[in-house]
Amino acid sequence: MGMGCHIGKKCKIQPHVDVGFRPNLIVGDRCQINQLTQIKTAVIGNYVMIAPGVVFLDRTHFASRLDVPMYHQGSSERTPVVIDDDVWIGQNAILMPGIRVGKGAIVGAGSVVTKDVPSMAVVAGVPARIIKMRDRRDDVS
Repeated sequence: MGMGCHIGKKCKIQPHVDVGFRPNLIVGDRCQINQLTQIKTAVIGNYVMIAPGVVFLDRTHFASRLDVPMYHQGSSERTPVVIDDDVWIGQNAILMPGIRVGKGAIVGAGSVVTKDVPSMAVVAGVPARIIKMRDRRDDVS
């Protein structure tokens, strides 16, 4: 992958954030990453809020052969999770390898995101599903 590690300006990163032994991480400006978050390989936009305990996975293990222990079947290539600008990811959400969360989306607490999330969508559940789309009526004045 070879991205390296870059943290943007004015980010707030709480203690006990785990970026693993391969810091393939790019974080935009003015992001907040809370404690106990685990990020392996990710590209994170600007103004992203990540609640405590969120997990970003970057690969999966193979398990299709029944004649070989899963331990010996290997794993997929590392594929970054991509988070666009102005996204809020709720506590203990899990994001699977290679998914993209679109601009302005919200991922509900405890969700498991297994496929791309469109911009302005609110997703929740296991697996995460769209529960509504954000629009101007969501603004509190």
